Amino acid sequence: MLLTDLAKIIGLFTAWNGLVFAIYFVDKQAARYGRWRISEKTLLTLAFLAGSPGAVSAQQLLRHKTRKEPFRSELMAICVFHLLAVVALIAAITRGCLD
Repeated sequence: MLLTDLAKIIGLFTAWNGLVFAIYFVDKQAARYGRWRISEKTLLTLAFLAGSPGAVSAQQLLRHKTRKEPFRSELMAICVFHLLAVVALIAAITRGCLD
């Protein structure tokens, strides 16, 4: 993998998480002003699709759905899943480089 490929992946990941953050912001504003809301299923799906850093950042910075269960636990489970996936990926890459 070239460095430019890695930069593209990081750029896409950052842009996606920025979009997820923005969607959580829109939902927070809708909650404040009594407008149509984005479903929790949609918010969790966006987080699951590699958007957990943006989702957790929005949750903490915007104080959005911080006490809502089971949403909070499901989002944390998604984060744990992503963390384990990253660790497994790094381990696989490291093993491949050392062989």
